[in-house]
Amino acid sequence: MPPFKDEQIIIIAPGSETTVAQLGLPESFTPARLRVRSRMFPAQKEGEWEPYKVRRRQGKLAAPAGEPQDRAQNGEVAKTAIPDGDEDDVLYEEDRVSEEGAVWPIQEGRIVNWSCFFALITHVYNALNPPFHTPILLIAQPVWTPKEHEKLTQFFFEKFKTPAFGMMDAALATSWAYGVHTSTIVDVGKDKADVTAVSEFIPHTQGRVISLAGCGGEALTQALLSRLKSKGFTREMCEQLKKSPICEILPPDTPLPGTREASEPDNITNPAAAASTGAAGSGPAAASTIGNAPRGPGADTEVGDDTGAEESEGVLDVASIVTGGRMNEYLAKKEKEKQEKAAAKKKGGAEAAAAAQARPVRLPNSKREKATFLYEDHALLDSLKNMNLGSVKLAEAQATLDEGPQKKAHEEGADGEPTSALEANGNAEGPSMTSRAGPIRREIEVGTERFMAASNDVLERIADAVHRTISSVDEVNKRSELWDSLIVCGNGSRVRGFKEALLATIQSKYLISPSSATIFTSEIPSNISTPAGTGANTPQPQLGPHGGLGGLGGPSSQVNPLLYAATTAQTQHLMPPSSNLMMSGMSGISHNMHSSHGQTPTSIKFLKPPEYFPEWKEVGFDEATFLGAQVAAKVIFVVDQGQSKGYMTRPDYNDQGPTGIHDYSL
Repeated sequence: MPPFKDEQIIIIAPGSETTVAQLGLPESFTPARLRVRSRMFPAQKEGEWEPYKVRRRQGKLAAPAGEPQDRAQNGEVAKTAIPDGDEDDVLYEEDRVSEEGAVWPIQEGRIVNWSCFFALITHVYNALNPPFHTPILLIAQPVWTPKEHEKLTQFFFEKFKTPAFGMMDAALATSWAYGVHTSTIVDVGKDKADVTAVSEFIPHTQGRVISLAGCGGEALTQALLSRLKSKGFTREMCEQLKKSPICEILPPDTPLPGTREASEPDNITNPAAAASTGAAGSGPAAASTIGNAPRGPGADTEVGDDTGAEESEGVLDVASIVTGGRMNEYLAKKEKEKQEKAAAKKKGGAEAAAAAQARPVRLPNSKREKATFLYEDHALLDSLKNMNLGSVKLAEAQATLDEGPQKKAHEEGADGEPTSALEANGNAEGPSMTSRAGPIRREIEVGTERFMAASNDVLERIADAVHRTISSVDEVNKRSELWDSLIVCGNGSRVRGFKEALLATIQSKYLISPSSATIFTSEIPSNISTPAGTGANTPQPQLGPHGGLGGLGGPSSQVNPLLYAATTAQTQHLMPPSSNLMMSGMSGISHNMHSSHGQTPTSIKFLKPPEYFPEWKEVGFDEATFLGAQVAAKVIFVVDQGQSKGYMTRPDYNDQGPTGIHDYSL
């Protein structure tokens, strides 16, 4: 078989929420070029699927003569028009935003709908538009069974006629991305988390925690929803809040801003200053160390302006106002506020600039009681579309309600004067009026609930899974390396502060410090040599029933094995190689000396991500699995060319059938 080229290789990584894929390997590996939602919609014909929601639309909207029926309109594509007798033409359009009626074939990593899954893979393959001679590498979820591997192998060979096909474990791919042979992979997805111990490029199946339910990104969203539902938040709001910069998971035992522990420093020397500015003392030194705004309420304070009761009680339901017939009243209110802000800005421009320079340093997010984020309100936009306002009024309503970064462009002209929505969008009859697509963004204020995304014991459950996985590794001498090589990946871990809080949780539960281990006994720490006995009655070192070596450097029968392991773990590398085996035939004793250390780590830390992938350094290594798949594809398809049986060829499939895939793996 001729060798494959970089531009011919396809990599597909299915996920519960998003499926990523790519055709060709760039010279410098980049994030996936194709990203699709892992869902399909039932087609009109039973058993078939569509990648987008297709709905009927009534109205005489046929395209002008000479123009195709397919056309983009506010992000929706009108596909076809079918005459229906004397009635109006029936238009079918694709809604690329709506997920109503969608079927998700992958749940918690498991394939629950094979027909839909195969349709999803076919859609991804067609979107890549590959040439004929194209090998495929599929990233396999840990929960997939050997029977499912065979089913997938048969589908890819018979559906796409691929000349070569390979499957790679997701955890192993992450290990390849970091360039290490031994590591502990914590993959946090949408609805689950997988914890895998990889030793010498081999995933350990014994003790592996697969598809730990309720520990993914959806659990964080539900935790926010349980806190904010009473204030009018919906699941979609909480989902966007989770992805915003103001949502943060604080380390354990960190006081929330506004609580007594956070507002009262331990050493307050000036109560007056503490009450007004939050400073523990007075003078330039105290002011320079804090830089905090006054607590407020009021302008330029930590709390901010004292809002009215209507807004402080919860989120303003704009959609209900619009659909309830009060749209004109609400739009007039927003237009008045816009004009007042523009007039005030024009009147006091110099004063505002001076005031902005004199403002105190802005508090970090973790110390602010309230913060705002931009919410993309798709439901509000759908409500406006369903009211049949017309393209002109719809664009004007969108411009008035939108509070996003582009709002300034709609409010100000070239000379700084406020403009109307019509002027901002162009001529009412021109195409620019109807081309304003996208959601309506609204600013929503959130309190300390934004710090409680992990309040449902998600971190504790993942920490326990990590401990169980590493403790199940038979190679005891590898456990310390596994504790020092933690890798957290997956889009469910993108929440700000998630990884740091998880590491702090693991350390607080399982880390044993040599300095604190002396609380178990009153003995001298083992890094201080004990004087050898010279008296006639001094007990001499001897081998006891527990394998103790006494003065020969091993633990005696009276020493706590946990204490010995914890206090000697950091000095083992300083001992000469011959000291580990004092006499021939003591290899079993040396093994016991490491056994307890594997159960009680004295060091737990994250593995440093690679620095030689500039494109990945910009976006982060949450999808490191796909990076490792690119590295592996380069090795097995181009460099190795099948010498190590990293993939299955078409002749191999013809001879062995789908069951032969088990003999071809990395």
